[in-house]
Amino acid sequence: MAEIFDDWPERYDQWFETPMGRLIREYESKLILEMLRPGQGEKILDVGCGTGIFTSDVLTTGADVVGVELSLPMLLWAKKKLKGHAFLTVKGDMRNLPFADNTFEKTISVTAIEFIQDARRAVSELFRVTKPRGPIVVATLNRLSPWATRRRAEGEKGHALFKHAFFRSPEEIRSLSPVECVIKTAIHFQKHDDPEPAKRLETNGESKDLATGAFLVARWEKPDPA
Repeated sequence: MAEIFDDWPERYDQWFETPMGRLIREYESKLILEMLRPGQGEKILDVGCGTGIFTSDVLTTGADVVGVELSLPMLLWAKKKLKGHAFLTVKGDMRNLPFADNTFEKTISVTAIEFIQDARRAVSELFRVTKPRGPIVVATLNRLSPWATRRRAEGEKGHALFKHAFFRSPEEIRSLSPVECVIKTAIHFQKHDDPEPAKRLETNGESKDLATGAFLVARWEKPDPA
């Protein structure tokens, strides 16, 4: 799987520099930070960190972040971009994380689990390496959104990334762990909407707590040992 991401680092970051990309990043980052609540000096694991686009927002809170990524070009891009920050990189697979139990105070994974068929195993690994009472935050593309419908169609036509993707609904994400979770969504507008109407749509979606936003974020808390 790693090689399908190897040609994407620059293109991925460039998209977030477009007007719509910047708007989407603003809303997604806001929801990530709301759910993760990173703090000064906390040791946080970012699994599937990619180019570090959202890792950088966690680092601005003063947290120490370890980024895990399967694609070496993605990982090297993130390492270069975040040089000088409290950021360590590890090449690894989220289905078999190279860390001891209860290593991190908080764990996050953004838009990586949709490329993992055995998502239960991946979430179990996130729980394993997180300390008791620590949050596990997972973000993914919501199967209930039109964004996922379009990407499934692109995958069926042979798109290099989306043909390998598994898009899941809020209930499917809940089922990945027996621990109860909180789920919120963002991005209640479409890719080709104008920014100003898009902002109004987002405000409306947030006020109604709609479950159909394209960006789905789940938050579990690891229980204390029995």
